[in-house]
Amino acid sequence: MLRLKKAPIVTLLAVGASLGIAHAGTPAEAIVTPLMTQRLGDYPGKEALMISVEYPPGAEDPVHRHHAHGFIYVLEGSIVMQVKGGKEVTLTPGQTFYEGPTDVHTVGRNASQTLPAKFVVLLLKNQGAPVLVPEKQGH
Repeated sequence: MLRLKKAPIVTLLAVGASLGIAHAGTPAEAIVTPLMTQRLGDYPGKEALMISVEYPPGAEDPVHRHHAHGFIYVLEGSIVMQVKGGKEVTLTPGQTFYEGPTDVHTVGRNASQTLPAKFVVLLLKNQGAPVLVPEKQGH
């Protein structure tokens, strides 16, 4: 059964707003849309959260972490991703990227200055935990 809980959406929007990530079409900011949240009964205290993210041309995320397993699948356009200590990669439709719970997401941006990019993210995280946490530069 697909369910969308209000609490995670409120958390997602509040965190997004604090990071400059918009839920409306602000230029050069990610547009985040919660798709579903599901408790994972076989894993007490854990939940799955699925979101879609659209990067307008030139959009770039601040440095952050998720404290979650993050699985990214690119739908359209091209995005650039990197975690601290990892290699910067450019992803196109059909390609995937993984972030672990201890990873710092140092690069997340649209590879294009003229075309949008869209991807889906599945986060496996502690129930009720924030979607993402800003990371201070230099850490």
